[in-house]
Amino acid sequence: MNRIIGWLENSVAPKLEKVNNNIWIVSIKDAIMQTLPFILLGSVFCLLAILNDFFPSLPSFWTPFGWTMGKISLFVAFLIPFNLMEKKQLRKQRLIAGLTSVILFLMVITPQVVADKTIGFDHDSLGAGGMFVAIICGIFTGVVMSAFGKFSFFKKDSTIPDFVRSWFDSMLPIGIVVLVGWIVVLIMKIDLYNIIVSIFMPLSKVIQTPYGFALLMFIYCFLYSMGIATWVLTPVTKPLFLAAIMANVEHVAAGTATVSNLNLVTSETIFSAYLWVGGTGCTLPLVFMMLRSKSKKLKALGAASLVPGIFNINEPVVFGAIAWNPILMLPMWMQGIVLPIIVWIFTKVIPIAPIPAMVFDLWYIPFPFATWIVTKSFKSTILLLMTLATSTAIWYPFFKVYEKQQVEIEAQLEKNNTVLN
Repeated sequence: MNRIIGWLENSVAPKLEKVNNNIWIVSIKDAIMQTLPFILLGSVFCLLAILNDFFPSLPSFWTPFGWTMGKISLFVAFLIPFNLMEKKQLRKQRLIAGLTSVILFLMVITPQVVADKTIGFDHDSLGAGGMFVAIICGIFTGVVMSAFGKFSFFKKDSTIPDFVRSWFDSMLPIGIVVLVGWIVVLIMKIDLYNIIVSIFMPLSKVIQTPYGFALLMFIYCFLYSMGIATWVLTPVTKPLFLAAIMANVEHVAAGTATVSNLNLVTSETIFSAYLWVGGTGCTLPLVFMMLRSKSKKLKALGAASLVPGIFNINEPVVFGAIAWNPILMLPMWMQGIVLPIIVWIFTKVIPIAPIPAMVFDLWYIPFPFATWIVTKSFKSTILLLMTLATSTAIWYPFFKVYEKQQVEIEAQLEKNNTVLN
């Protein structure tokens, strides 16, 4: 075990950290994170839309939902090249880059909008459905703008004002991006939207299987146990989760929702309904064990981690006890495999608990309140208790081993201090 941990620490972790700090990855991740206020506000409007079922005379809360959550792909298309120019120290081009990417994104989605005959600002490609397309458009625009970041038609000692030079210098990269979009999409009539969506479609199907669900959650726990924030997965997982929950919302609205056609693997299932109580890895049971620990260190860490853990913030316990600790890393990995399988069985195979079908990205709302909000069923509490009991059973034996180790260390330190005094 120590040899495996050493290999992970010295070989795997540095490479993953390098990927995590890559300027392109960071730009995409930041762009998605910067849309979170709109996603969170959209979650609130989605929650308020429940009132429309009981009070039909109220204005529809789905309208402001569409103007927040329903436009995130448009925002992402702007923010990716904007952030990239910022990080590449090309700040003069950041606004132009963002706007150029928006133009390209709108050009790419145009055939899909026309085909669906829902022209306007309510199309799914502007919301979660177009996230991957927005990312590709943002990356392509970023590549072109970066290539011409220091290009100028004018000499450095030119008397032409800087802002005028900037106008003319920006025309070339803007023209390249627009011409590519025009030629490929509108003249050659290549449907880039559906091509890009089809590339990522297998991934979205894989995670909506019990094996894909468990694998993804294991990766979450595996990375976090090495001290690598799972936000590194955001560029891939967030679009998939948003598309999945939006499909659930549409099924419910159309009255066609069934256990078989609802997507289980969404942010709502993972972070609000059944899985990560206390944060990634379901660490709140471990925190409560620490509170009753015989070790002074663990008891203090448990007290410091309790309030954050209730609100699903578990950095204190992860970085204070789990990360790079072989004794506690293993049970955290087990959480990522065992708990998703339990949730799958009792929502898909033996459906005693409902599958979340509303947008609710307020992950910091404590369990079980969040569980009831996203499912509107007290039956879901039964499944939540099952996952908690299983999680506790996984953590307990490993915690006792770690506790014994810490108690012995503390006793030895106390003995040494007594001898010195």
